[in-house]
This record gives sequence, C-alpha cells and structure tokens, in this order.
Amino acid sequence: MADYVRTGSVRPVDEERPDPVSRLDEAAEALTELHEAFTGEESLDDALQRVAETATRALADADAVTVSVVTGQRPHTAAATDRNLVALDEEQYESGRGPCLESARRLTPVRAVIGEHRDLWPEFEAAAARAGICAYLSVPVVLPASNDAEARHVGTLNVYSYTSTAFDPFDEGLMRLFTASASATITSDQRWRHSQGKVEHLEQALASRAAIEQAKGVLMAVHTCSADDAFEMLVEQSQRANVKLRDVAAKLLDSVTKP
Repeated sequence: MADYVRTGSVRPVDEERPDPVSRLDEAAEALTELHEAFTGEESLDDALQRVAETATRALADADAVTVSVVTGQRPHTAAATDRNLVALDEEQYESGRGPCLESARRLTPVRAVIGEHRDLWPEFEAAAARAGICAYLSVPVVLPASNDAEARHVGTLNVYSYTSTAFDPFDEGLMRLFTASASATITSDQRWRHSQGKVEHLEQALASRAAIEQAKGVLMAVHTCSADDAFEMLVEQSQRANVKLRDVAAKLLDSVTKP
C-alpha cells in the first residue's frame, strides 16, 4: 500500500512523528477548546459534531473523525467531519463487524492498519482501501442516554488517516483521555439542559396554579360559592370547551380585568 495517498493530507513514513509532549499539548488545547465551546443549549448531535471536529485537532494524523452511536437498535453515525467516510461506518453496521463495532463491544480502543485484517473485517477493509484510508483508530465513549429509561448508551470515536504509520499506543491513550473528558462534558451539558427543563416546567406549573386560584376567587365572589364549587365550575368549562384548565382560568381573569 502506498505510504501516502493525497498530497498535503498525509505525512511520509520516514518523517518523525511529533514528540509526546507536543502531542499531549495539542490534545490538551483541543480539550480546552471543546470545554469552552459548550453553551448548555446544544442538542446531543450538535455536541457530538463539535467533539468530532475538535478530535481532528487533537491528533496530528487525524484526517477525519466520525462518531458512531451503538445502541440496542441499529447503529448510526451521529457526527462526521467528512461525510464521504460515513460509508465506511455503514459498511460495518451492515456487515455487523469492523473495528468500530469491536471497540463498542469490548469497550476498548481498536487500532487498525488497513490491509492487515482482511479475514476479520473484509467489508470494512475493502471500503477503506477504496477510500484511500490507511489507518484507523476507534475509541469507545459513554454518551448520555436519549431518555430517562436508559442509564447510558455507548458510542465510538472513529479516527481515519491517509497515513499508513498513523496512530500508536500513545495516540490511543490520548484519545481515551479525550473521549473520557468529552463524555463528562457532554453529560454535564445534557444534565444542565434537563435540569433547566424541569425548572421551566415547575415555573409554568406554579404560574398555572396561581391563575387557577385567582379564577376560583373570582367565581367565589360572583357566585357566592365555596372554593370546591368554584373549582368544579372551572373543570366543567374546561371539559366542555376541551381547553386546558389553566387556559380557562387565564381567559376568565382576562375578561374581568379588561376595561
């Protein structure tokens, strides 16, 4: 296989790799950028796209990054810095085998040099060779659950390179640190959004309760009835008009406050 495929996108085999300190600094800078970029308002897919884009700057030989979400249902690619390489992920999903799925199942990083695993992952190997990919690194990452019924689901950060000598054990360790930190950041972000949603829901509930109580007071004064009777009047109107109780109360209050 050729030492490199695309001019300007790869590093020749005989060129020395950056020293570990420089590589660690690059990863640290990428993580800092990732943490500072989160706003607490992004969707999970947007957050994963940001993770993918940042990961390409964390490794010197990372030419493209995808993020696979591997759940009980069919796996899918949630983010990608190069949509053309999503086909390589799809080959693994369709065949049920490949380094991405291997990483998710074992919960360990998987490094692959294209051409060395034709018997193990023939579909992926063929697709990677057609795309000019020479090396691959997949690292598992625990992602926030999509709903309260799940504790978590597993994804993988898939790093592609056009350089055949890309990715060594040090890169593997860097990506494990990167994915652990990214997972913690996304989880915190999602929990913040969830808590904000609960607060907003509570505020709406309190506002609705206040409106209903005021409407009950108006009806008690007009009809000289008890609080229970006033509430029954509101409920009856709500059912008759097929309108939420708080909206009935708000309409009543609006009618008595208009000049």
